[in-house]
Amino acid sequence: MRSIFSLAWIRSKQPRKQRKYRHNAPLHIKKKFLSVNFTKELREKYNKRNLTVIKGDKVKIMSGQFKGKEGLVEKVDVRNIKILVQGAEMIKKDGSKVNYPISPSNLMITELKLDDKKRKASLERK
Repeated sequence: MRSIFSLAWIRSKQPRKQRKYRHNAPLHIKKKFLSVNFTKELREKYNKRNLTVIKGDKVKIMSGQFKGKEGLVEKVDVRNIKILVQGAEMIKKDGSKVNYPISPSNLMITELKLDDKKRKASLERK
């Protein structure tokens, strides 16, 4: 199997090829994998289902060991397709705390950061 990214790749049932596509994708395509679902209120307000998450959005963790916690997005790791949330911290053996990376599929946006004019315009387009 080739390890370079191919735009000609359409789809495959094989999970190994799906993982390969996501892993080898360039950053401008990996950014699209960082979309997070809205709450019902935001869906009705903006007539959209999801949006790419940015630093400063308020999210709720929907599954995993931090299920139910809400917090601000501290960092968005595009390369590894992970998001660091303020309330989700692991305690290491030496007692120090470290942020726990969470997959965007396990999150839900509760409040948006609308400082960016382009982002605000894209939400109110429809």
